[in-house]
Amino acid sequence: MTDALSITDRSRLRRYHERGQFDRETVYGILDAQPMCSVGYTIDGAPFVTPTLQWRMGDHVYWHGSSASRTLRNSSSAEVCLSVAILDGFVLARSGMHHSVNSRSVTLFGMAEKVTDPEEKLTALAAFVNGLFPGRYEGLRPDTAQDLKATMVLRMPIAEGSAKLRSGGPSDEEEDYALPIWAGVVPVRMEVGAPVPDPRNLEGVAMPEHVTALSLGRAG
Repeated sequence: MTDALSITDRSRLRRYHERGQFDRETVYGILDAQPMCSVGYTIDGAPFVTPTLQWRMGDHVYWHGSSASRTLRNSSSAEVCLSVAILDGFVLARSGMHHSVNSRSVTLFGMAEKVTDPEEKLTALAAFVNGLFPGRYEGLRPDTAQDLKATMVLRMPIAEGSAKLRSGGPSDEEEDYALPIWAGVVPVRMEVGAPVPDPRNLEGVAMPEHVTALSLGRAG
């Protein structure tokens, strides 16, 4: 496994190529920071994009859903495109042309494959839950055979794709810096709010540490 993703005709950046990154450290960091993704696939020649959650295990990216899902059934053993994006700020320039956003994104291409081994599927689903809430999976009601049958897990090797990053302030035309117009960056961040207990929680059931840790305001 190389330290960089393959640069192909569909993964190379044609504009703002200086913002492109292909090293695994950058790509993995973005994937690990943002679980929300979009998966693009085709059905009968027509394009579809579906939002879902992704997680990374080693050099593969995983996602899951209902075994009856048309999205997953048509993605299995097919070429897909998976994309993750994080908005870090609005960049306000002195002209509409040069307004932008600070962001981090990853776009991956490859063949999605269905995870069929029950133990591998269970391991992947446990990693998904624990990746969001460390230690939670072990305290849950164990998954049943029916749970696993009703759930499809797909994975794709992280081999082809790219990351794209932008940071910093606006880049205006040199003559525009003399204009009396405010410019700058409005930061944006994802913030976790205070947990809301289920009213049907049993009396005396304490909020676990992995939930209270989130309530401290972890941001990504």
